[in-house]
Amino acid sequence: MTCSDDFSSGTGAGSRSAALAMVFKLVESAQQRWRAVNAPHLVALVRAGARFERGHLVERPEARAA
Repeated sequence: MTCSDDFSSGTGAGSRSAALAMVFKLVESAQQRWRAVNAPHLVALVRAGARFERGHLVERPEARAA
């Protein structure tokens, strides 16, 4: 038996269904700690690249024409 035979034996998380069950439980556990969006009107700004620091919008400096 070679070293590569040890790795191809399929050990690890077990079956595919067992791995999916573990992932499901992890996501279900994490979902309980997720925060709701309390400012849905600001989501568009965030997606557009706006920056917020401590809850306040940070304005970008305008490019000055020389």
